[in-house]
Amino acid sequence: MAEQIEKSFQKQPLFHNTKFASKKAGGKDRRWYKDVGLGFKTPKEAITGTYIDKKCPFTGEVSIRGRILTGKVVSAKMTRTIIIRREYLHYIPKYNRYEKRHKNLAAHCSPAFRVEVGDTVTVGQCRPLSKTVRFNVLRVSKSKAKGFVKF
Repeated sequence: MAEQIEKSFQKQPLFHNTKFASKKAGGKDRRWYKDVGLGFKTPKEAITGTYIDKKCPFTGEVSIRGRILTGKVVSAKMTRTIIIRREYLHYIPKYNRYEKRHKNLAAHCSPAFRVEVGDTVTVGQCRPLSKTVRFNVLRVSKSKAKGFVKF
């Protein structure tokens, strides 16, 4: 477990009778991981990686329950936290038309994912992880358009 970037020593808690991924033939360096369910695959980085994240849905103690949402990444400047933007249409009955609206949503991003601004992510609801974070990234779809687009 080489990923010691916090002030306190980081390690995975001891889990009994669960799945382990063995990196070495001897099996000394065993890593615990789980399947979050709902049709989401566990990323390879979560199984074979060395990061420690207690808020990760694949290697930590967080369970996914409630809503599953998608949105576009607006900001990835915080440590292990991203801001996603969800756009929707709101109906105005008086004018019989729709107006565009949006909501920004903070989500915890596990080190198993490489997220950039513009990517589309799928997030799942979990327990409150901080003052504003209540969601966890489950899947990342890379954005197709890089650079400028002709009109």
